[in-house]
Amino acid sequence: MKKAMIIFASVLVVLVVVLIFVVNYQNSQKTADNPYGKEDLNQATIDQLDDPNYKNQIQPDELEEQIESGEPTTVYFYSPTCSHCQRTTPVLIPMVQELGIDMKKMNLLEFDVWKEYQVKATPTLVHYENGEEQARLVGEQPVTVFDDFFHQEVLEDAPEKEEE
Repeated sequence: MKKAMIIFASVLVVLVVVLIFVVNYQNSQKTADNPYGKEDLNQATIDQLDDPNYKNQIQPDELEEQIESGEPTTVYFYSPTCSHCQRTTPVLIPMVQELGIDMKKMNLLEFDVWKEYQVKATPTLVHYENGEEQARLVGEQPVTVFDDFFHQEVLEDAPEKEEE
């Protein structure tokens, strides 16, 4: 009986080690050429790498440069572990695609820029123009609130709107 327990425990340990190896290998394959520019990603971020809702990521230095350029910039600050973000993202992405808005995404789990951009909660949506913050929307909101934000704050001065 004792011998059977030792064999069972040994097999269990080997299976756990193999599982850890396989998961680490799969994660290393997924993280190759990721949009975050770093190798050590949180598991929640790795899980979102193949999700089309989480494309258009921006890194902190790129965001700072884009805002300072004065170019209109809309940024969605989120965390992959935030339940409000997990419900908001699938609502926002089709909306910005339909409206033709180039909304950048900043993953706060990977980049600690909370203080630099005065983000106190996720999700936070911020629109910048001429290097200055023009509008901010914080938290999970009804679809109509996001729609109003985009139409009133982001699209109001867009060149496409002037042509119509």
